[in-house]
Amino acid sequence: MRLVKWRQLPGLPVQLFAITVLPLTVLLVAIAFGSLLLHQRAMRMMVGERDERAARAAAAAITEQISHRQSAVRSVALQAANAAHPAQLLSDVSFLLPDFEGGMGLFTADGSLLAASNESEIWLTPDIPGRLALTSPAPASETAYFLPSLIDPVSGEMLMLVAAMRDGVTAVGAFSPVSLARRALTDIFGRSGHSIAYVVTPEGDILYQTGPLPWVDIPPPQQPGAADALRGESGTTYLSIAGEEHVIAFSPILPVRWALVIAEPWHTVTDPLLRATELTPLIFIPALAITLGALWFGVRQVVRPLQSLEQKATQLGWGDFAAIAEPVGGITEIQRLQTELIHMAHKVQLSQQGLRSYLSAVTTGQEEERRRLARDLHDDTIQSLIALNQQIQLAQLAATDEAIASRLGTMQEMAEQIVADLRRLTRDLRPIYLEDLGLIPALQMLSKDMSQTIGLPVSFVKNGRERRLSPEAELALYRIAQEGLNNIARHAQANKGEVCLQFSDEAVQLLISDDGRGFVVPESPAEMAPAGHFGLLGVQERAETIGAHLQIKSTPGQGCCLEVVLPLQGDRA
Repeated sequence: MRLVKWRQLPGLPVQLFAITVLPLTVLLVAIAFGSLLLHQRAMRMMVGERDERAARAAAAAITEQISHRQSAVRSVALQAANAAHPAQLLSDVSFLLPDFEGGMGLFTADGSLLAASNESEIWLTPDIPGRLALTSPAPASETAYFLPSLIDPVSGEMLMLVAAMRDGVTAVGAFSPVSLARRALTDIFGRSGHSIAYVVTPEGDILYQTGPLPWVDIPPPQQPGAADALRGESGTTYLSIAGEEHVIAFSPILPVRWALVIAEPWHTVTDPLLRATELTPLIFIPALAITLGALWFGVRQVVRPLQSLEQKATQLGWGDFAAIAEPVGGITEIQRLQTELIHMAHKVQLSQQGLRSYLSAVTTGQEEERRRLARDLHDDTIQSLIALNQQIQLAQLAATDEAIASRLGTMQEMAEQIVADLRRLTRDLRPIYLEDLGLIPALQMLSKDMSQTIGLPVSFVKNGRERRLSPEAELALYRIAQEGLNNIARHAQANKGEVCLQFSDEAVQLLISDDGRGFVVPESPAEMAPAGHFGLLGVQERAETIGAHLQIKSTPGQGCCLEVVLPLQGDRA
């Protein structure tokens, strides 16, 4: 008793591991990494929301500065319409000039310069009058509008022009959008060494940027976030750059249709202490390694041997007794189970051999009885019916009454039909073609007769070099084909069938297939009788009698195929 308990111990740790340790380890690891993912997702969303608020605030600040300059130019235009000395007016509004790096100028309706706040070359060139003349349609009075930008010939910087007209006088202010964007963005994003902020125009000009753009191969108006902001949208998106996920916040600057974009890796923004908490799940790595090692041992020593043993047991159920003898390895319990299955298979094999001898004798007696019955029908019954048919023909010739002659003609047709049916029955009972010509002609005639009988096209195909088999093998293969075609006629609901006989140097393969409704193949021959597959059970027994291997391939709705493989060993050529 102690020896039996000791042998049961090796399986106990594996069971405890599978029931307790493994589920708890998996649960802890899932919780740890799940919390890590939730933490990262929360930090990611927090950084995204922060950058989106910052982008909106910076865009609002730039918008406010632009609106302030529009209001200033509109105010100057309103005063210039009533001023007697435009130059004096520009001196009076000098407090507005710090917002206009390029200065301010007053123009007449035809584009002539009335006065300028400085002596910059931009007021002496025809660029501004030309831009005023090209403005179409003419803006409403007192409305501040933007003119096409120009380059300051002295500083080389781009200047934006905002204009307002009142009573034929147009006030024009020139300011630097670069300075405007710099003042709005430097205080917010200039201190970070990781964030990138830039302002882009619809024409593709980058007015200002705090760092190198990460997408050098994409035009600025089409870069992530910029395209959305240029359409007037605000929001946040995420994109992987050089293997690191960046949060990209964007917002439009509506008065001038600019786009403000902020991009930074969100991992670098989070607090170092918070980032350190992401390493907490690493403590589960040793436990995970131990779990995986134990799982690997369980799979290698328990699961795979059991799967292999299951496959061999399935092959044993189909009559392959040699398969169960191949070692599967594994723990002691599995090896002991295989040993018991080998002993059981040996006993079943001995029983099957006795049963096979009995079935062989029964089959031989059955075939002999079929031959005797076929011979009696052919020699006695059919000959008598032929003689009767001849007498009916003579009586029909001698009959003078048309009614009697018609009845005799009907009797003659019935007699000929009975003779034909009896001849077909004798062929089924005793395949004459099989005995005289061999298996191939017999299968050809069988396919032809079945096509005529059941009204279903049945084709016959032969491949390989033909050779004669032993009488027992040829008869068994013929009966298997006959039973397969009968099953097609009774159950398959098929449109066509096929009988294929293939010869090779090692084996003969017989295939009976159809395109019918198919069925679920039993897992072992023992399940055929309870499922009502008595015909298949007979096919299995005939195949085992001659040492052939039967394989049934079928799926519901996809037809059926019976494959019988007979190894060629002692057959005659």
